[in-house]
Amino acid sequence: MGGYSLIPTPSSTQGEDPPNSTTGFLSCSCKTGSTLTPPKHTTSTTVPFISFLLAITTCLSLSVAAAALPPHSHQLIKNSEHIAKFSRPLTKLKHPVVILISSDGFRFGYQFKTDTPNIDNLIKNGTEAEEGLIPVFPSATFPNHYSIVTGLHPAYHGIINNRFFDPKLNETFTRPTGSNVSKWWFGEPLWETVVNHGFNASTYFWPGSVASKGKWTCQEYFCKQFNESVPFEERVDGVLNYFDMPNSEIPVLMTLYFQDPDAQGHEVGPDDPEITEAVGRIDSMIGRLIQGLKKRGVFEDVHIVLVGDHGMVGTCDKKLIFLDDLAPWIKISSNWVEADKAQLGIRPPAGYSPADVVAKMTKGLKEINNGKHLKVYLKEKLPKRLHYVASDRISPIIGLVDEGFTVTQSRPGGEKYCGGAHGYDNKYFSMRSIFIGHGPRFARGKKVISFQNVEIYNIVTSILKIKGAPNNGTKGFPTKILLPKH
Repeated sequence: MGGYSLIPTPSSTQGEDPPNSTTGFLSCSCKTGSTLTPPKHTTSTTVPFISFLLAITTCLSLSVAAAALPPHSHQLIKNSEHIAKFSRPLTKLKHPVVILISSDGFRFGYQFKTDTPNIDNLIKNGTEAEEGLIPVFPSATFPNHYSIVTGLHPAYHGIINNRFFDPKLNETFTRPTGSNVSKWWFGEPLWETVVNHGFNASTYFWPGSVASKGKWTCQEYFCKQFNESVPFEERVDGVLNYFDMPNSEIPVLMTLYFQDPDAQGHEVGPDDPEITEAVGRIDSMIGRLIQGLKKRGVFEDVHIVLVGDHGMVGTCDKKLIFLDDLAPWIKISSNWVEADKAQLGIRPPAGYSPADVVAKMTKGLKEINNGKHLKVYLKEKLPKRLHYVASDRISPIIGLVDEGFTVTQSRPGGEKYCGGAHGYDNKYFSMRSIFIGHGPRFARGKKVISFQNVEIYNIVTSILKIKGAPNNGTKGFPTKILLPKH
């Protein structure tokens, strides 16, 4: 299998970083009653003003909201883990059920841009990552969605970007051509784990779900081929229909995917009214799901886990870095470039030393316009916290781009462009998304510190009371998030 490396045990993964390395990079610390510790890692790069404003606005909004609560509510939020000692018993379902929902590109803080009464209801009566969910690197759609359902970093599950080259297969993965081909997808995703234990699972769109693996064969009724034109309402109703099945046949895992607000974020950036409208629409879909579950009398029995895969940051033409500008030092051919925009990946042809290419690029970047905002590494020299080395699919040279900047081959013609992007180093607060859990195993009103999305796999398997596959999640992490079972 091209580029495959053995999955490290959680203990070996943790040994690469300080214990709290995934719990906060650019956290704000102004929340009333917050117990967060200051971040241990800092960066010399100044956070763009708009991201700073969003972070401050988020903090102030939460502080004002907390101040408006009755006095006893402050203690409720701070000590919510003491409200319930054990999970709530199921009343109608025979087995725990998890609905895992992804709102693509839902940046942490979007929930404060407009009224979101249904998301607010889940937060008030559930458990929330107080300052967002941390993506894996690169903070792109396919790698993060597959990390969420495997508990693996991209170097180990194989989907190292939305598009990549495998030198052993001598083939290139693209979303249209590789989504349903199992040779690209390593690890054991949640739906495979579930069917391996004799239960039904369903996927209403999720990267990797249409690739048959093991006992998971993507049966038509339980596995939907992605079609972005399918109305969101139809997707929600499709999930609700599973609850009309006999109790013993209801899928214990259901995934549900919405491509918004990522679609709008790329076009207009994170601060446009279109984002506000998209967030409101996602909230209405959560409301539709809640009402459908209540109508069937199972809302309090079902575990809803609402997440995003990454955040979004504004970009503009004046923040461009052009590889062609490096020509006086080294000519970077376009066919060397395997990734660009928010992350650079370069695979020099035979006869070129990657170390020599890095040295010449580094020298040139000190001289060209905006060059200081791109730092290139041999992949084995990348910060260990990125876990981005153990695969042949990863380009030998990786460039980390400063937040909001974009690297591309040459100067474009035509109109100037401003929009939004993601894929950056996951240390940036703007790349964070959301984690909200509601259901019998989630305490009401509980706030937890930010964590990386590779932990979600073990949370779900713990809820479902099944044994998961080896992964990069932290041993025992679910006990920090979930109420103990009866």
